[in-house]
Amino acid sequence: GGQVSRQMTKVLFVCLGNICRSPLAEALFKHKIKQLQWADQFIADSCGTGDYHIGSQPDKRTIASAEKHGVEIFHVCRQLTRFDLEEFHYILAMDKNIHQDILLMANSSSFDEKIFMMRDFDPLFPGADVPDPYHGGNREFQEVFGILNRSVDGFIEHLKKAHSS
Repeated sequence: GGQVSRQMTKVLFVCLGNICRSPLAEALFKHKIKQLQWADQFIADSCGTGDYHIGSQPDKRTIASAEKHGVEIFHVCRQLTRFDLEEFHYILAMDKNIHQDILLMANSSSFDEKIFMMRDFDPLFPGADVPDPYHGGNREFQEVFGILNRSVDGFIEHLKKAHSS
């Protein structure tokens, strides 16, 4: 088909420290859109609401759980900014606290329709939190991988509908 000459859609995944959940969601999203040959239509990034890990690599356990499934993660942790709220078309919060923090930063309802819960797109537990595996072990990291894998699939289905018009 012909090239689509629309602006790239920008997607941002947000958790607390940007070392476990959001970089994995970002990596899964990039992996899947590459497989769909949509990589030229989306920009994906991730960040945290907290400033604990700015400049760090994602958690080794996150990288390991992704690599086990053939998903590569390249990311340097950063903190959410006000600019992100304007720049990105979809902002996906990993849990209710993060969602609240983003809404507080937005401080205006003009961003509401682009701010979602990651698990709004989870077919099994829509709207639930993505648990933070940081204090857990491999089992928790695997569980989060499964949740994000499903949720990102659901989100991509949503995008297909939204962008097929």
